[in-house]
Formats: sequence, C-alpha cells, structure tokens
Amino acid sequence: MSTENLPQSPEQPPRKPRVAVVFGGRSSEHGISVVTAGAVLKAIDRTKYDVLPIGITRDGRWALTADEPERMAITDRRTPEVEDVAESGEGGVVLPLDPGNREVVVSEPGSVPKALGEVDVVFPVLHGPYGEDGTLQGLLELSGVPYVGSGVLASAVGQDKEYMKRVFTSFGLKVGPYVVIRPREWEQDESAARKKIVDFAGEHGWPLFVKPARAGSSIGITKVDDIAGLGDAIAEAQRHDPKILVEAALRGREIECGVLEFADGPRASVPSEIPPPDAHAYYDFEAKYIDSTPGIVPAPLTPEQTAEVQRLAVDAFEAASCEGLVRADFFLTEDGEFVINEINTMPGMTPISMYPQMWQASGISYPELVDKLIQAALRRSTGLR
Repeated sequence: MSTENLPQSPEQPPRKPRVAVVFGGRSSEHGISVVTAGAVLKAIDRTKYDVLPIGITRDGRWALTADEPERMAITDRRTPEVEDVAESGEGGVVLPLDPGNREVVVSEPGSVPKALGEVDVVFPVLHGPYGEDGTLQGLLELSGVPYVGSGVLASAVGQDKEYMKRVFTSFGLKVGPYVVIRPREWEQDESAARKKIVDFAGEHGWPLFVKPARAGSSIGITKVDDIAGLGDAIAEAQRHDPKILVEAALRGREIECGVLEFADGPRASVPSEIPPPDAHAYYDFEAKYIDSTPGIVPAPLTPEQTAEVQRLAVDAFEAASCEGLVRADFFLTEDGEFVINEINTMPGMTPISMYPQMWQASGISYPELVDKLIQAALRRSTGLR
C-alpha cells in the first residue's frame, strides 16, 4: 500500500495518511518506549501525515494521549510514564479486529464511544514483551493494519535471545558461548540448574553476564565476577523473566550497525562503537539512558572491517526474516573476528540512541528516517508475504 492508494472522497481533497504512534506498554522498558515515542512524534512531518498518539499503560490500558513530545523526556533521571500524558485516567482506545474496518474508537465511562477516524499505519515503538515480541504485531495482522517493523515471527525471534542465537547459528553467523536456564529446570531442581551455570563458568571462565532471556535496554542484566554474586544475579534476571540466559564474557570492542529497509531491500548504516563507560562496569541501562554514555560514530574501523560488519548486519536481518529496521550488536574480538551478540527489531530511537545517530552519520536525518520507516510500512501488506 502506498500513500497514493489511500481511499479518497470525490468531494474532498486527498487526505493525509494517519499514523498511530503506539507506545508505553507492560514491559520494564515502558519508560524508554515513552521517550522514543516523544522523539518520533517530534520528527513526523505533519504536512505529510496525520498523527494519533496512543499510549499503553503499565497495566495494559490503551489510552489516547496528548500530542506533546516535550513531556515525554527523561527528567531528573526519571523516565516518563504513559499516565503522565494520558488525556483520561479511565476508558480506553479500541482497535478494530475487522480487517475491513480501520476505524479507531475511544470510550469513556458513561459516554457514547467516539470514533477517532481510520488509521492507515501503526508505528509501534514498544520495547520488550507485550509489544516488541510479536504480540502486538499479531493483533495488527488480525486487524489488517500495516505497521512499522518486523512481523510476528521475526519480532518473537528478536525478543528471545536463546532462539535468536539458534537462528543465527543455523545461518552460519558466529555467536558467543551461552547457556539457558528455563523456568521448569529451576522449579524442578534448583541446585542442578545452579550447577549447570557453575559448570559453564568452569569451562568458559568468569565473569559471566546473567540476563533475562526476553528483555532489552540492558534491564535485569548483571555482570558476575565470581560464584558469590551468582545468586543475586539470577534473582535479578528472574524479576524480569523466568527464563534466563547466561553468557560468557567476550573480550573485544562493542560494535553496532543499523539496518534499514529500502524499496530495493535492506541496507546497513555506518557502524558505531560503544566505548567502555567510565562510571559503570559495562554498558548498562544507567550508562545508556541516564548518564548518556556517548558512542563513537562512525566506529574507527578499517574499510574492510566496516564492510564486513555491514554485511553481517544485513545477513542477520535476513536470517531472522526482519522488516523495516534492526540494530545489530557485535563484538569485535581480540583476534579480529565479529561475533554477533543480538539484534533489536525495534531499537531505542531516543535523541541519544545509536540507531538514529548511525543513520544521521550515513546521511539520513531523524525526520527522513521516520518517513522512510512509515513509507516502508505503507508499501507492505499484512498477512503472508
């Protein structure tokens, strides 16, 4: 579907495509999603698109929100909430489940439901479970509404770090050593599950990184230097996900690369490098978003290394059947090999996020980037493709 194919009334001038920016959500990345939404709302060309901001609260209520990006910023080291910009504390927004009807309705207690008009494309800037993991994408597929970003399968694969690594390995991409502890293992024999991690450390050495298997923004991750810190690290990861992933530390440089879908296929941005943060043990949530540790764009790599990481980023995009956009994260090891750590199918797009910075350095401004993502979604139909 293109902009030109939108339904028009013969009595009225052509209308602009309506973009619903959906943000917030039930995951621990709620606040970063709100910040990303603020940046996207500020960047959308209002002469080209009508915009409908819809927030999802932490308890799952869909709310019509104010179109005020300046209220969606980190303030005093605090991330914003959907409730901060919701127009009402009750009622909710409802998307149609009829593919022939794209009319969005808002209802309030004691009031007649109000139609907000048709939505032509959804820009879902949710991070983590219940938004970036294929759940929202499945709802939009049922509704027949095009959306920015990857479909159900790629979103699910991109959210679950275990299966992401399995897919990459099957396509010949190099991944680092890891072990997974599933909820049932922990429930049935906790001591055996702990031994599994200790044995892994015996094989690959300390430190280890203990992570929620299905979370992002470095939330819930702990760097563990010895067995004494293992219990607290497991408990912290399990606060966010009952399934945990334990990775061996890879010694090398952290390199990221953006992938963007153009009409003729995906292309890679110039890569960036994440230097070790001075005040943090690693590039954690605080370093990323609160203290805004700056990345190096473009990364100081040789032309051959740049071309290699760009090729691998596109290979990862294709391996997981991604669409729209991806940020691919790598380690450049001490022996000069690129090892893929993970992909993000809806990377952070805050003003300080690396994905838009890499495309800015590649010649595409933030407003142009947002426009290209919307246009890619409008070109694509829902359903099998």
